Amino acid sequence: MISKKIKNDGFFLVAEAGINHNGNLNKAFKLVDSAKSSGASAIKFQTYKTEKRVPSNSPIFNILKRCELDFQSFEKLKKYCDKKKIIFFSTPFDRESVDFLSNIKVKLFKISSFDTANYELIDHIITKKIPTIISTGLSSLKEIKDILKKFNSKKIETHILHCISTYPNKEENSFLSNIQYLKKKFNCDVGLSDHTNDIKTSVYSYLLGARIFEKHFKLSDTDRCVDASVSITPRQMK
Repeated sequence: MISKKIKNDGFFLVAEAGINHNGNLNKAFKLVDSAKSSGASAIKFQTYKTEKRVPSNSPIFNILKRCELDFQSFEKLKKYCDKKKIIFFSTPFDRESVDFLSNIKVKLFKISSFDTANYELIDHIITKKIPTIISTGLSSLKEIKDILKKFNSKKIETHILHCISTYPNKEENSFLSNIQYLKKKFNCDVGLSDHTNDIKTSVYSYLLGARIFEKHFKLSDTDRCVDASVSITPRQMK
């Protein structure tokens, strides 16, 4: 599915809305509109139940809870994206969210860097046989090898993204040579999931062979969203 988009368009550009809607569905719709008009191939969100994602005493519990959208809202977003002709997909953080996203017929799953060794979640995602993108920000080479083996054994289209899990990340700490290293090591296409707030690393990654790019996305420079420090604007995305 992604391979076909890359063949046709030359790239697959993901606007990572994540939780930048701040729990507001109307703002999520605006993010969809901006991503579409900016030329993104897809827009990605995060689907979760806060109580299943982090303990109640976690320092980020209240932030995640405030930014949580319910399943009904995501179903509306999926239909809106279909209408706008932009691919909707999401990162699920629990089995219930996996089932829900599968039921509304998402075309893609995303596994976050934090879950590349969460085999209970990974094995459940694999049962859906839906193309999957995997970020490798916190992964060892063995973990990358193991997760690819699981997906390849079921012949599921899988793509991995080089990622530095620092928020925000500096350009000089992006280790972009890892793209070519991972591509050679695992004989697969490797893209970039980037946490800088500019686009230079994406341009350089393209020169290194990357064709999938995931950038956190906000409505404007003044947007007071959760991930503002690692996000780019519609102008930058375009």
